[in-house]
Amino acid sequence: MEVVIVEDAAAGGALVAEAVARLLARRPDALIGVATGSTPIPVYAALGAMARRGQADLSRARIAQLDEYAGLPPGHPESYRSVLARQVLEPLGIPADSFLGPDGNADDPVAACAAYERALAAAGGVDLQLLGIGTDGHIGFNEPCSSLSSRTRLKTLTERTRADNARFFGGDPGRVPRHVLTQGIGTILEARHLVLLATGEAKAEAVAATVEGPLTARCPSSALQLHPHATVVADEAAASRLELAAYFRSTFAAKPHWQGI
Repeated sequence: MEVVIVEDAAAGGALVAEAVARLLARRPDALIGVATGSTPIPVYAALGAMARRGQADLSRARIAQLDEYAGLPPGHPESYRSVLARQVLEPLGIPADSFLGPDGNADDPVAACAAYERALAAAGGVDLQLLGIGTDGHIGFNEPCSSLSSRTRLKTLTERTRADNARFFGGDPGRVPRHVLTQGIGTILEARHLVLLATGEAKAEAVAATVEGPLTARCPSSALQLHPHATVVADEAAASRLELAAYFRSTFAAKPHWQGI
């Protein structure tokens, strides 16, 4: 995989936003897989700024959701559908009918997961999937020891993940839903380009395991090693545990700018 080390979160957001804009210039109706949490916010902010300057056209872009909490009431402000409406759809002017996501309130979550798999396939597949990473190496909500060939399914969150996400629920882990619907690792790996963005020292161990560690279900994000076009963008703090950091810096510095990431 390609590893790009950037100065800070803002630089990472700008770099990933440029990659999305380049894709949309080639394919205006590209299906962009988006993630939630605090890490990708600089990406969405940079895309919005590019659109306002006329440097990115998102008018025909389509958006696909990576995961969703199970059982939150419709319209709950921390449902990922609501979060993405606030952070992506509304600021970037993307209509709701250009959005694909699993139904976290379905009476039959197994059927809802299967329906989302069919919807992604019918849409032609994800062109670029933006990923964050958990402190334990999870991507989407594929917790450690998830099958590397898993599909969209119902998952139970670890207590560590619930604690990490408590900041969105008033600091109380008990208010974080216990179950989620998530694209599986096998589903994620079908996207044409995977871009994992990691910022902050808390993600350093997970980034090192993803990039330099063994391929193992114990670190779900290590599955990116299997992908033909996977890019890890890490700020200085998140890259601080990489033993091959000097090599990654030199290879990116020598890369022609027109290639992008």
